[in-house]
Amino acid sequence: MFYGWWDWRFIFLILFSGFIDYFAAIGIVSYPKSKKFLLIFSLLANIGTLSIFKYSGFISENIDLLLGTSLNSQINNFLLITPIGISFYTFQSMSYTIDVYKGKFKPTKNVFQFFAYLSMFPQLVAGPIVRAKDMLPQLIGQRQPLKEDRWEGFRLIVKGCFKKMVIADNLAPIVATAFNSSIASENSFFWWGAVIAFAFQIYCDFSGYSDIACGLARWMGYSFPDNFNHPYTSTSLKDFWGRWHISLSTWFRDYVYIPLGGNKKSNYQSHINMWITMLISGLWHGAAWTYIIWGGVHALFLSIERIIGWPAQKQTNQFIRFTAWVFVILEILVAWVFFRASSVHQAFDILRTMFSFKGNLTLGWGLNGSVFLLIIIIREIMVYIGIDKKFKFRHSIGFFAEMLFYAVLITLIIFFRGNGSEFIYFQF
Repeated sequence: MFYGWWDWRFIFLILFSGFIDYFAAIGIVSYPKSKKFLLIFSLLANIGTLSIFKYSGFISENIDLLLGTSLNSQINNFLLITPIGISFYTFQSMSYTIDVYKGKFKPTKNVFQFFAYLSMFPQLVAGPIVRAKDMLPQLIGQRQPLKEDRWEGFRLIVKGCFKKMVIADNLAPIVATAFNSSIASENSFFWWGAVIAFAFQIYCDFSGYSDIACGLARWMGYSFPDNFNHPYTSTSLKDFWGRWHISLSTWFRDYVYIPLGGNKKSNYQSHINMWITMLISGLWHGAAWTYIIWGGVHALFLSIERIIGWPAQKQTNQFIRFTAWVFVILEILVAWVFFRASSVHQAFDILRTMFSFKGNLTLGWGLNGSVFLLIIIIREIMVYIGIDKKFKFRHSIGFFAEMLFYAVLITLIIFFRGNGSEFIYFQF
């Protein structure tokens, strides 16, 4: 019902994907001699569906460029819209079949439990991607949320709404003005400001959604895995991917990188496996060359880290850690340019301007943008130096302080929220 409220026609799509994996998993256990065929059939059905609705336009557009045909216009007339959340529930459904094939757990024979897992409404359209082995056991029997669940859910939802409505939605106009302008600024500092604003916009937008989804799950008595762990405090790009969109990065690690061989073979092969994984990750985010290059940029920097033996994670010298953090942030910002740009041409123009260091020190944030960026930056600094772990509310005075803290957040959400905008990751 929740998914059908957006567009009832796409209910049949999630039913199609779900029933294939539900019966394929049962068949894998019941008919072990045919389990490889059933797995391949499941993967082809899911990847095929995803390709038709998400990548057919991109593929046909590039065929048209190479051959001079008009295939793309015919495809667009047939497929007018990409089903919301298709990348998330398709990956979630595929992981179920793959794990059954690997013998990690037995498939459920309760079709209602399976579809409850597949279409759990808090995370259906934008994650986190929940594994069946973590979620299906929680669906056995009726769940009664405890007092701790209700309170933790409240905290997560308030923090998520604050990130999305106060930070991300107030940064959104700054980013949109910069990237959507017909006349690009030639001021280097303006573009540095715009890219930094986008970095925090997408972080607060997506981690805010994840917090809200996890909070709603706690109110229902369920537990979802953490999806973000303050990624902008990372001192290596490997560390960043252990903190950013954790459910997706671990999905690619377990179902793409490791099956390719991971780092068990030669160093050369491990680099190839990592490049393939990151390029597929880029393509997963969107059917455009900008996303593929974004994945390639991350792969390039990850390869460099491996080759030079990036020491920051184990380094106790604070100056070295800080220097490493600066370089990692620069790498992330360069990659974000491709992620946000409307074309590869625009992305390279922005990078050329950023690194020319010309123009006045004008970031283009305005007073409001500066305030909201300062708030989230202070929050990340507090996490980096460990204040959030040292500061805990205890006893009646602490409980009052905590209630006051969330009352302030709710007040800010009501009076300082930005113009509402769709969650960024809904498009994926």
